[in-house]
Amino acid sequence: MNAVSQNYLRDRASKLAVLVVITVVIQLIYAGFVRPTAEEWRAEQRAIAAQNPGYTPARSLWVIIQDPEQEATIIVSIWAMMLAIMRFRELKAQRELLGAGYLKKDGGTVILPSDAREYLRTFEQLPPVQREAVVPRVLAAALKRFGATGNVQDASQTVHNVCESENNRLDSELAILRFSVWVTPGLGFVGTVRGIGLALQGAELAVKGDTTAVTSGLGISFNSTLVALTLSIVLMYVLHEIQLAQERLVLDAENYAEQELITRLHST
Repeated sequence: MNAVSQNYLRDRASKLAVLVVITVVIQLIYAGFVRPTAEEWRAEQRAIAAQNPGYTPARSLWVIIQDPEQEATIIVSIWAMMLAIMRFRELKAQRELLGAGYLKKDGGTVILPSDAREYLRTFEQLPPVQREAVVPRVLAAALKRFGATGNVQDASQTVHNVCESENNRLDSELAILRFSVWVTPGLGFVGTVRGIGLALQGAELAVKGDTTAVTSGLGISFNSTLVALTLSIVLMYVLHEIQLAQERLVLDAENYAEQELITRLHST
């Protein structure tokens, strides 16, 4: 198994481990606090309604989120937010490399094809995490091309091509985050269908005057939809912010390579 495959498996395993930890913590919170609190609130509201005919119960956050579909939606949403935070930290670390000073800052520095090998050693000696970042990959690819062909235009085209491929690579790494954003409203719709099914099962009792099953089923349906759609809106915004940050990083890396490297290249 090569290093790329190992890094991929390690990345997936770490993200799934985060999901498992979040699931355990949320389950404990639900079992120890959310569901008992919701049942206590319902008992209080039933007691008040029994003493005051026509009383309309107030809404409770704990009742809204107590069902399994809402719990699953919250778990996936928290997982997605954790992945987004991890992604933002990675992008911030990569942006800091724009000021790392990999190339000489002297205004009169000229890089010839014979000098490319020397500059490449700078990137080959970087730690693996930095070596796989956007800026070092773009600069190293341009230097390799310039050292092989001695053509400045080829190096410039390489910068553009590598930046495009890096943008696609960063975008593809958002696959799990996109999945979590997609599955959030999906879980809400599952709750909607289950709630409607329970309401239909209680339709016969409703005809006889007992509307408990119908109202309970419709409550599950509307509450799961409310929670899922609210969280999906938040996650979609976060996803778009990550995509914007990635695009800006690639564009800044391309501009950096053009200004700090391409302008100093000279063919013999």
